[in-house]
Amino acid sequence: MTLTLYNTLTRRQEPFETVETGKVKMYYCGVTVYDYCHLGHARACIVWDVIRRYLQFIGYEVRYIQNFTDIDDKILNRACAEHSSMEAVADRFIKAYFEDMARLSIKEADEYPRATHTMNGIQRLIHELENKGFAYPADGDVYYAVRQFAEYGKLSGRRLEDMQAGKSDRVNIEDPEYQKKKDSFDFALWKAAKPGEPAWESPWGAGRPGWHIECSAMVRDRLGDTIDIHAGGADLIFPHHENEIAQSEAVTGKPLARYWLHNGMVTVDGQKMSKSLGNFTTIRDLLDRGVDPMAVRLFVLTAQYRTPIDFTDEAIAAATNGWHTIKEGLLFGYQYGKKLGWGVRTASLLAETVERFQETVNNDFNFPGGLTVLFKLAKELGREGHILVHEGKTETLPEELHRQWQTLVTLAGVLGLEAEIEAETHTNNGLSDAEIEAKIQQRQEARKAKNFAESDRIRDELQAQGITLIDSRDGTRWHRN
Repeated sequence: MTLTLYNTLTRRQEPFETVETGKVKMYYCGVTVYDYCHLGHARACIVWDVIRRYLQFIGYEVRYIQNFTDIDDKILNRACAEHSSMEAVADRFIKAYFEDMARLSIKEADEYPRATHTMNGIQRLIHELENKGFAYPADGDVYYAVRQFAEYGKLSGRRLEDMQAGKSDRVNIEDPEYQKKKDSFDFALWKAAKPGEPAWESPWGAGRPGWHIECSAMVRDRLGDTIDIHAGGADLIFPHHENEIAQSEAVTGKPLARYWLHNGMVTVDGQKMSKSLGNFTTIRDLLDRGVDPMAVRLFVLTAQYRTPIDFTDEAIAAATNGWHTIKEGLLFGYQYGKKLGWGVRTASLLAETVERFQETVNNDFNFPGGLTVLFKLAKELGREGHILVHEGKTETLPEELHRQWQTLVTLAGVLGLEAEIEAETHTNNGLSDAEIEAKIQQRQEARKAKNFAESDRIRDELQAQGITLIDSRDGTRWHRN
């Protein structure tokens, strides 16, 4: 069961092979923090969250970095309109970002570098580009000389000659920035300071970085010259990711990323989301209307991650109904486990079911196919629950139901689908029995994959929360301290 991914760079599906065996270095181009996150951000963040979870589930050690763009014209415009500062606006919406993502059960990245905290790396990269002849200063600005990079356009498939044909009528030759450039395709690496704007000292004078150089520098600083997965929305392929490649590879002479993955866009009732159309929906507005966060996750996962997805009332209603089916299955163990004589010991998983799930998802992260496996388990558990209520016994042996339920809990956890258990199943530390058992199963999978560092990390994490694990020949038992 080899994992294969569609690589935007090569335009084909390829077996996944990492730079370092068993480890994944993954970077996601995060949000520009000038407003609340919307449905497009929800889709992207859920997709990359689940991909990270899945890679960990199949045994990889993942280092996941997500940046914040905290210096940008939109941020500065908002600060000006509010008589505030760039820092205040950025800090406010970074805080809001974490609040929204927590509601969607999105795990935090390993690190969140900010552009304004990476100035040394940005200036170092610009300096190296200048020394290698790929950049030139111009009256306080610094520009990237696009035609110096022979492979420019390899990600997007665009050729400079084709773009040139329709460009002349869109260029304002009176624009001061245009007049500084040696070529109309060149783009800014460093922008000279303007009155009233934040600025940093540099060898080219006071100013601030261009958008594209920020990500190149943050990837290099946090993950090195070549990473395994560079992720982002399809709208970033050109020019942002194209320019990242040009900047980074011109300096290092190495591929910036082995695999370029891009999620599809979100429309609302068939139209592009925009404030002018009145269909702009933020994550918090949607959830505050009473939409279940798990239904939002399920809605996102019902579409192949690379394809566009249309947000409609009917689609979210269908996702809500689907979530109720899975939730009923997830709650089965808490409602009926004791009655069926289940102990606290974690049941073994259904190997064939897990194998079917992996075989499906390994085909370019086919999460819609993976959901089919979950629905089958959940519906069977729901059916057995109804039989138990009305007839006092189940058709399936209790031990087999325990395995079915444990398998559902584990696979749902891979997709970040988690039911809120009633208060009495929680302890003061906030972990439910299902959460503990899911973590124990993750630990068992890590041990099978000989990923002992991850196994120890999970054990220590549980220990820190008052849960002691006892390993024996018969499996792993646990108790609360």
